[in-house]
Amino acid sequence: MKPFKKYLFISSLLAIPLATTAQQANVNLDWAPQKNTEQLVPYGGNVISPEVKDDHTITFRLKAPDAQTVELTGGPILLALKNKGNIPFKKDNDGLWTLTVGPVTPNIYVYRFLVDGVAVADPNNTLTGTSNQPGYSNLVVHGSGPAYYDARNVPHGSIARHIYHSDVLNGEREMFVYTPPGYDPTKKYPVLYLLGGSGELASGWTLDGRANFIADNLLAEGKIMPMIIAMPNNQVIHRNDPKHLEKTYKLFEEELRKQIVPFVDKHYTTIKDRKGRAISGLSMGGRHTQAVGFNAIDLFSSFGILSAGDLEPEKLNPAFFNDSKIKSKVDYLLVGLGGNEQQEAIGKRSAATHAALEKSGIKHDYFIGGEGAHDWGTWRLLLHDKLLPNLFKK
Repeated sequence: MKPFKKYLFISSLLAIPLATTAQQANVNLDWAPQKNTEQLVPYGGNVISPEVKDDHTITFRLKAPDAQTVELTGGPILLALKNKGNIPFKKDNDGLWTLTVGPVTPNIYVYRFLVDGVAVADPNNTLTGTSNQPGYSNLVVHGSGPAYYDARNVPHGSIARHIYHSDVLNGEREMFVYTPPGYDPTKKYPVLYLLGGSGELASGWTLDGRANFIADNLLAEGKIMPMIIAMPNNQVIHRNDPKHLEKTYKLFEEELRKQIVPFVDKHYTTIKDRKGRAISGLSMGGRHTQAVGFNAIDLFSSFGILSAGDLEPEKLNPAFFNDSKIKSKVDYLLVGLGGNEQQEAIGKRSAATHAALEKSGIKHDYFIGGEGAHDWGTWRLLLHDKLLPNLFKK
């Protein structure tokens, strides 16, 4: 294993006051960054957008005098608004397009503007998503205080960004690793390997998923075991490669066994056996958990399949389902999806996986909940409510 080339340490985040009298987005880690109590236009912007009121209504604005049509688009926000189609803006005489919608349930929603048929990120929103797909904007609809995924005034863990060389993929790779507050290198910690979905980067679970804040808050409440969370890049081949499916499982298993797990075990004090390791992922990461993780029962004892599954699980993982001792080898297994995913193709694959596990008598959690669909609202909820609290119980 070659030593990593770069090590960027992101120090523990400072606790934030629960200020409600001033707009502090991009100053503090504000839990209501788009409330805009001071009515300040974003630096480099020309209008305030979005503006979120305490009644959970939202106003979007766009200065585009030459545009012919402007619409709000994006699955998560349209679902929250119970709209099946895009929602048109209205234009005034000065070329300002405006749309007020809501109220919606407090959460973080992805959206875009459709300007003359072209989907673009809101140019005045400073909370822009970064992933392996075209840009998008995040809408933060606040509640009466910090949510379970916000930075609260509690002890905070640290996140390290590692750059390492992969002999499997012949290039430089990145991985983010969360260590809990008070991490002690003389102690051994269990590790959760947390994977993203198609179009996600290794940073997704921290930037959009808020995994570190969720873990911090649960630890402060005494609801989870202290653990390391390793968030590698599980994109091992271009998602639009015509042979993506037949190549990705073999490549990712090799990367996991030869590069990712050995790297974490080398650079952190970990429990180096299957009882101290869990693997979980969303969407494609859930498929990796099932297709690769179930075949790596020598490495992992706990699994989280989030918004994923397979219509023929026994054919996908024959060794797992034919193992006469598999019931005793699985410590925790979650098959979870959003409340609005059940009728989709993903819901059918999750149901088939659940049925196969039941048929084999393998104890597991089958959870359908929340108001989200195939989005971060669902995956943050599953991480907080089900996965983290049930891992590595003594």
